[in-house]
Amino acid sequence: METQLSWRLRLSFKNATIFITVLNVIAALFMLHCFLSSSISSRNKLSSDQLTSVQLKYIKESEEIRLAMQPLELIKRVREIQQEVNAEPENVQQKDAKQTAAVDLSKRLKDLHSANDAANLKVPSSALEEWRKRKMERARQRQLEKNGTTTSQA
Repeated sequence: METQLSWRLRLSFKNATIFITVLNVIAALFMLHCFLSSSISSRNKLSSDQLTSVQLKYIKESEEIRLAMQPLELIKRVREIQQEVNAEPENVQQKDAKQTAAVDLSKRLKDLHSANDAANLKVPSSALEEWRKRKMERARQRQLEKNGTTTSQA
């Protein structure tokens, strides 16, 4: 009976948690030691393998050649073109918005004028129906204008 009780005490969740935590700490210390030792050895390698003046001269020459081979004027031109492309849609959108607003305003004025003429001739009971028809017609016209402007832009 005493042996079963002692095994239960040894295999408790608390003891297992402590054991796993200790293993994790040991693993973390080992990984930290490996990382630090590798960085120290790489520093020693760099200091022991110092570059000679011939190697430095070769590096400088290769860097100058690489810089000389870059198409600087082509890069400048590409940037200019990108800026032009980015600037154009804003102007086009502003013009389209102004044009759409002007067309919409002129149509509203025409509709208002025709509505005033029609209101004088028609019976007031059908005025609500007439207003609904005009409203639907304007919505259709706007939709057609939007579709027409988007297809003309593409």
